Amino acid sequence: MGRLRRGEQGENHAQHWLRQQGLTPVARNVRCRLGEIDLIMEDGDTIAVIEVRQRASAAFGGAAASVTRHKQRRIVAATRWWLSRNPDQSHRPFRFDVVALDGAPHQPQIQWIKGAFDAE
Repeated sequence: MGRLRRGEQGENHAQHWLRQQGLTPVARNVRCRLGEIDLIMEDGDTIAVIEVRQRASAAFGGAAASVTRHKQRRIVAATRWWLSRNPDQSHRPFRFDVVALDGAPHQPQIQWIKGAFDAE
C-alpha cells in the first residue's frame, strides 16, 4: 500500500474514531500553498484543527513525535488561510490537536493530544 493510500486510511480511521468521541466533521484535506490541514472538526463550540500522523513503529518517538515545529507552523498558516475564507468561523475558539496512530494500520493504538501546540 502506498504512502498516500495509508495516509487516507489513517485519516478515515481517525475521523471515524473522533466522531465516536462526539466531534462533528467540518472539512477535510484543506490545502493551500502555505500548508495542509488533515481534519477540521467541531468539538462543542470549539473548532479542532487536527493533524493525523500514522507510524507502524514507535521507534524514534512514534507518530506524535513526528509533528515537528516546521509542520506546526505550516498547519497554523493553513488554518489562518482557512479562517480568512470562512469568516463565519473566525469568532469561534479553536485548538490544534494531534491524533497519533501507532502500530498496524487496521488496528492502531490511538493517542489524541488535545491542544498539542499553539498558534504562535
